Amino acid sequence: MAAGLVFQGRSGDAGRWLLAWLLIVSALLLAGVAAAQARHEPDGTVKLSIVGGLASVTQFTRYERPFWEREITERSGGRITATIRPFDGGGLRGQEMLQLMRLGVVPFGTVLLSLVSGDEPELNAPDLPVLNPDMATLRRTVGAFREHLRQVLLQRYGIELLGIYVYPAQVLYCKKPFTGLDDLAGRRIRTSSVSQSELMAALGAIPVIVPFAEMVEALKTNVADCAITGTLSGFEIGLPGVTTHVHAMALSWGLSFFGVNLAYWNTLAPDVQHIIREGVRDLEARIWMQSEADTKRGLACNVGEASCNGPAAGHMTLVSSAADEARRSRLIREVVLPRWIERCGETCKVAWNVYLAPAHGITVGGE
Repeated sequence: MAAGLVFQGRSGDAGRWLLAWLLIVSALLLAGVAAAQARHEPDGTVKLSIVGGLASVTQFTRYERPFWEREITERSGGRITATIRPFDGGGLRGQEMLQLMRLGVVPFGTVLLSLVSGDEPELNAPDLPVLNPDMATLRRTVGAFREHLRQVLLQRYGIELLGIYVYPAQVLYCKKPFTGLDDLAGRRIRTSSVSQSELMAALGAIPVIVPFAEMVEALKTNVADCAITGTLSGFEIGLPGVTTHVHAMALSWGLSFFGVNLAYWNTLAPDVQHIIREGVRDLEARIWMQSEADTKRGLACNVGEASCNGPAAGHMTLVSSAADEARRSRLIREVVLPRWIERCGETCKVAWNVYLAPAHGITVGGE
């Protein structure tokens, strides 16, 4: 557990949670049997139900929703139609998506890797903190890990991987000046995952859990001194008005995968599968291009560069330190990887050394 974080009620409520979970699973298993059949209409069309990514962000509004509501129908000549809803807009919890997809209750779904890493830490390997300081590195990491991710999802959860999506880079915003990562000791920093919290604690900072919607208020009221969030989303919610400095290095990215329950997938005709697979491949490429553009635009708007085409550009100081690159390498070796493997076990050590060590030049040794 990261320093400064407190999780309450787990042991005392274990029996009740277990009973509730068993009841839920029983109901979902029954529902899953019915759900794991593709809906074929009398006219030969196939209707799909999609659970997409986060609501009200560019990935969903500009790419996912138009693709499933219009483009997939055009690509299939009218044979495929679909409805889509965001996973945070219909009563679903992102942390439960793996199990819901495994059971077939959610046939097609989008899963944010950081949200399910508590149950399956291995899935978060390609987006560990400070592993990918830029988009080029992230692309290499995901390319090296994609096939292993596909096998893990297929063998452990019965999920066919169709695509990997990415949100813009998450960076550090602070209310007071700092020159690099080593200046964060003693500061209260808003984090959004266990691994981010562990990283901040290793730097001597105090991680605090604050929901995205409450971030600005937390900074205004001194609940937090700094916050980790997206370059563009941070600008759009007004962080330039409550913070003064923003770090240029990506601390994480917010990877998600899009997949389908295998039993459901196997009820679809091969040509329908091909249309969906090829369409999602193109959709993935567009999402990655937009994420890279939004990362750059977010930083430009935070600091007030002329390239920002948004309203009321900020005037923040951009922090970029050559010393942080060397510090990043040590943090990966001494903090990020050991803590992740401690949570994940020998399987993750092997997966890292086989798939990601060659891409990063860091091998995890034996005991």
